[in-house]
Amino acid sequence: KFESFDDFLAELRQGKRKNIRQERKKVQKANIVVKRLCGKDIEKKHWDAFYDFYLNTVDQKWGQAYLTKNFFYMLGERMADQVLLVAAEEIGTGELVAGALNLIGRDCLYGRNWGCIKQYDSLHFELCYYQAIEAAIERGMNRVEAGAQGQHKISRGYLPTLTYSSHYLRDAKFREAVRAAMGEEQQQILYTTAMLALQESPFKEDPSLHLAKQGIMVGRAE
Repeated sequence: KFESFDDFLAELRQGKRKNIRQERKKVQKANIVVKRLCGKDIEKKHWDAFYDFYLNTVDQKWGQAYLTKNFFYMLGERMADQVLLVAAEEIGTGELVAGALNLIGRDCLYGRNWGCIKQYDSLHFELCYYQAIEAAIERGMNRVEAGAQGQHKISRGYLPTLTYSSHYLRDAKFREAVRAAMGEEQQQILYTTAMLALQESPFKEDPSLHLAKQGIMVGRAE
């Protein structure tokens, strides 16, 4: 556990540490203010704005909007104390221009969705990654999970980590076919996880130690 964001930065190599500080300064100098909202601080206007952010992200990625505006309203009504919404607001106009949605676990902060309606240099990194790390440290949490994909996350402190999901397939033949395919894919996943950690880790600590904690044994990184 870290005592502060600066403690976290101290564990990174100099070049990576410098880059993060530069990205955060760009946001600090922009005409916006970043707020962390939780519980009753999250109002209907925030959910309305975040739904627009969500739709914009879906459009940009050619995805499908499977979450409805009512879903976000219900999230605020039933789980507001387990939600951390990081929002960016323009100074002067008060317009909400970007947001990142996190769910608060017992010992982990889970990054889920992000979106914006205006572009600001490095704002995505600030809202999704740096604010989440800072919030987790302040809450005494051990980790932040920023979701799948995104190699750019690694250089900002999010090392590739194995996870799992559980599924039940009723058809026995189909189940065995999927099991065989997953067995083959697992080796590629382990290899990719190891290579990304060894080549891209921003930390001073040998990344092979991080891999060993997940049962991935490799030679010591050069």
